[in-house]
Amino acid sequence: MPQHNVCVFCGSSLGSDHSFSLLATTLGEILARSDLGLVYGGASIGLMGQVADAVLENGGQVVGVIPEGLRSKELNHKGLTELLITQDMHERKRIMYERSDGFIALPGGVGTLEEIFEAATWTKLGFHKEPKDKPVVLVGNSDFWSPLTDFLDMLVIAGFVKDRDREIIRHEQDPEKAVERLRKHFSTS
Repeated sequence: MPQHNVCVFCGSSLGSDHSFSLLATTLGEILARSDLGLVYGGASIGLMGQVADAVLENGGQVVGVIPEGLRSKELNHKGLTELLITQDMHERKRIMYERSDGFIALPGGVGTLEEIFEAATWTKLGFHKEPKDKPVVLVGNSDFWSPLTDFLDMLVIAGFVKDRDREIIRHEQDPEKAVERLRKHFSTS
């Protein structure tokens, strides 16, 4: 069993750029090779399915968490180490957060953005169960993430986000560096 689990937020679709799929597969391979477990939304489709498949194909552990109402829409993955069925999205996210030590976000849509901000808010407010300090690392091309990171920087300048809270959400283009960032955090927390 892995010592640490990483929750990955990402799209239930593949997106319009093939590099998103490559990124999901590469991240899954790196997580498995690093002996980090994957916790994610439990789907077999989109980037979600690709990252889970890559972890499993490389001998890693995968916990999927999916609400009953999404099992037919997101097509829950059948080959996971563990699949948890929840009543709703709130329970899904709570369990994903509880079962994880840190977060990585790959490209995705509104749901992915919601998860990024909620996980970061829980870290800021100390709402996570141990460990309470759980970072969020955005992974992938800065062309995709720069509008969001620029906006977060603007929130600091505008006085709505403190510098220390801005540090909760970081960006790494390279998934290897993102995983290394989390591993360093795990070793110091």
